[in-house]
Amino acid sequence: MQLTQRTINDITILDLDGRLTIGDGAELLRDTVKKLVSEGKTKVLINLTKVPYVDSGGLGELVHCSVSAKKKTGAVKLMGLASRITDLLAITRLVTVFETFDTELDALVSFAETPVPVRA
Repeated sequence: MQLTQRTINDITILDLDGRLTIGDGAELLRDTVKKLVSEGKTKVLINLTKVPYVDSGGLGELVHCSVSAKKKTGAVKLMGLASRITDLLAITRLVTVFETFDTELDALVSFAETPVPVRA
């Protein structure tokens, strides 16, 4: 799997290309998101348009990335899911964990609409 990173405003977009599977693909995603979150870049959009397949390891890494960002009051959102990946999220009930979008524009707009937690 290949990963390309770009930024629009304060949102980091990760364009994935290839299978997101246990091993190289999942580790690359984990390491990239871990680095971003440690740098304070906690708004992450993962573009899965060119990802034909996700296995259990890849799915686990998506969840791990989401949890990492949420711990720092951020969010990981997904876009461009193939029907097989959408079905996988539904079967595993992870569809409730992730916000998913068909287009990049819809996903980017959703980050602006996400309320920022207030700390007392």
